[in-house]
Amino acid sequence: MKTYEFTLKFSIPDMSNKEDIEERLFKAGCDDALVATGLRGRLVLDFSRQARSAEQAINSALKAVTKAFPEASLIEVCPDLVGVSDIAGLLSFSRQNMQKLIRTHAATFPSPLHDGTAGLWHLADVLRWFEQHQARHIEREMIDIAHASRLLNLSRELGRLNEAERRKCASLLAP
Repeated sequence: MKTYEFTLKFSIPDMSNKEDIEERLFKAGCDDALVATGLRGRLVLDFSRQARSAEQAINSALKAVTKAFPEASLIEVCPDLVGVSDIAGLLSFSRQNMQKLIRTHAATFPSPLHDGTAGLWHLADVLRWFEQHQARHIEREMIDIAHASRLLNLSRELGRLNEAERRKCASLLAP
């Protein structure tokens, strides 16, 4: 078994009592999560979960949260989308060094998902690039959890589309 660290963000309509939230999560099997309730109706859980795979770790956590809060709606699985500061922090670089690395290797560095004042990348793409182009050792668990997070977020987004919109997306990507 390996230990996977990830964050699940949920929207839960009625979260009035914080002690009740923690108790319900604990009883459902989320004793390996740090609980944060900042924004009204939002629940953020930082997990450190042992499992055979990243997918199994995330799926078991999702089932446990859904058991505790059937009305919960998943907002995001992290780590997935990252900015320059996030990447720098994960890989122990300074923000300036990371920006320089991106500029210097613009031809091979992954294209951002959003390019603007603050760029956003899929962490899985960035980690793969560091392994392939910088010969940097990246922990397998970090790569696996970044990849699983990306797939779950993409699946969630696709699930929000109706059938006609999904067919349209598929046709847009067809050669």
